[in-house]
Amino acid sequence: MTVDTVVFDVLGTLVDQEAGLRDAIRGLVPDVAAAVAGWQGYVAAEHRRVVAGEREYVPADVLDREAAGVVVGEGDLDALAGVTGRLHAWPDTAELLERLAARYEVLALSNADHTTLVRLCAHAGLRWHTALSTEAVRSYKPDPAVYRLAIERVGRPPERILMVAAHAWDLRGAQAAGMRTAFLDRPGADPPGPADRFDHHLAGADELVALLDQSLDQSPA
Repeated sequence: MTVDTVVFDVLGTLVDQEAGLRDAIRGLVPDVAAAVAGWQGYVAAEHRRVVAGEREYVPADVLDREAAGVVVGEGDLDALAGVTGRLHAWPDTAELLERLAARYEVLALSNADHTTLVRLCAHAGLRWHTALSTEAVRSYKPDPAVYRLAIERVGRPPERILMVAAHAWDLRGAQAAGMRTAFLDRPGADPPGPADRFDHHLAGADELVALLDQSLDQSPA
């Protein structure tokens, strides 16, 4: 495997979205776990509707506000405003990005809107060379246009781009676009199914670094 560019999903892969939502919702509703599941389920369903052309595109922060209204009610919306921009990174994320960014082009490719990505990068201490939001193509993953956006922006053949995500549905979209794929296991991840054939299945960040280090060592001088 020869890779020049590593593209990361963000929500759930680099930051702990579920924990951030739990912390924000705690004290507002009796059943926090159900509220988090309801929030994520609502947003995922609306993403699918946008991709299918059943709903006009709206930015991700609008969907977050709608989801908050569904799970906690209109009265607590202000307390949850901008919660995605305040999520915390997984403990190994900062070091992972730092090590890879010294040797590879590192990109974020996220369903989060542009403004939220700026906030999240600053809050969580994330380092990447650029962040791409699906807002640029007015759709959401796994719309093929999203992966084409990443491929066009880096200007490389898709087989030299590695997409890393904790969501099998995301990797299926990247794989269909010709990108290399690596499933990075995280708590609450959407694991590969029996029919999935991703290039790599990684238990943690160290395995990803070792994989890419090996790739560099084997590259022609």
